[in-house]
Parts: sequence; structure tokens; C-alpha cells
Amino acid sequence: MKSSRNARREARCAMRGLLVGLILLAAAGCRQDMHNQPKAIPLRESMFFKDTSSARPVVEGTIARGTLQDDAAFFTGKTGALEVDALPFALTADVLDRGEQRFNIYCTPCHGLSGSGDGMIVRRGYRQPPSYHIDRLRAAPLGHFFDVMTNGFGAMPDYRAQISPRDRWAIAAYVRALQLSQHTPAAELSPEERQKLSQPAAGAAPREHKQ
Repeated sequence: MKSSRNARREARCAMRGLLVGLILLAAAGCRQDMHNQPKAIPLRESMFFKDTSSARPVVEGTIARGTLQDDAAFFTGKTGALEVDALPFALTADVLDRGEQRFNIYCTPCHGLSGSGDGMIVRRGYRQPPSYHIDRLRAAPLGHFFDVMTNGFGAMPDYRAQISPRDRWAIAAYVRALQLSQHTPAAELSPEERQKLSQPAAGAAPREHKQ
């Protein structure tokens, strides 16, 4: 009986020893090599380089893949010092749809859906931008709107990081469409379109005629 208890005790001790050995073996594998990687962390000091900066300057004379801007008019909205007044690609319904989509995302908070400068953050106290429908902006070339989106103007910040060059052009085209929607001369409309303008809007209450 006593030998059987001793055997069980020895077996338990052996199991404890094996368990402790496995724990020590696992702990030995938990080194810090994967945690302390020799890497450069952006915007942090680095003792590896002489200037102690982890951010490295672009090699002189090189251009990153996909960033070659060899078409000045497309990427700046200007030819020399003059703002261009035409899209650098064909105007299609898809371009206008894309411009409307991007305009509604990035521009309406300030400029409003109609471009009148009555966006939601303006109603809440932000500085009001000029309406697209004033004479100065109706006469402005398309390149002007592209340049403002690219570089900012007054209280408006630049959007070059948020909006790609092609989308900036699409927005400029949509801004021009907004302007035309408010200022197209009636003489330029077809008879059918003029007839529609003379009809009351759907759901509008009929006007009362004074006796």
C-alpha cells in the first residue's frame, strides 16, 4: 500500500517537473528580437544617419513612379501664367457625374448644393465663400477653379491631397454646369424647354388672381 502511494507521489512530482520544464522551454523562446526591430520610424530621430533624421530626402534628379507631371496645363490649370479655359480631356456625361459626386463630397459643406456659398458649415459660422454665380466667377476660366482647388485661396485650404487632378477638372466642369443652370439666356433654350419654364413646378399651389 505504501509503495503504491509512493509511486503515485513520484508520478505527480514527475508530471510537475515536466510541466515546469515545458514552461521554462516556452519562456526561453519568448525573446525580444521581433519586438525590437531595427527599423526607421517616420518623423522620429535616428542615430543611423548623420543628420539624425529617419526621413530620407528624395534623391536629387529622381521622380517617384507615377508622379511625373509633364503636362503643365493638366497639373496646374495654366499655360505659363495664363489660366486655361478648356478641359484637358473630352467632356462627357460620366465626367460631369463624377464632378457632381466629388463636388457633393468636398465642396458642398461650404459652397452649398447650388454653389451659392450657403453650405452647412457657413450657416454655422464659417466664413462664407463667394457665390459661383457672381459675374467675376462666371467669367473666370476653368483653370481658375482647378488652381484654387490645387493651391487654396483665402480661407479655403488646398485639396490637392484629397482630390486627384482629373477629379479636380471634373469638379471644375460641374461648377461651370451649375453656373449655366442659373444663367442660361432663355433665347438659347428650345421651345420645349421654354414651355417647361413657363409651367408651375410640380406640387406648387396655383396662384390666386386678384380681382
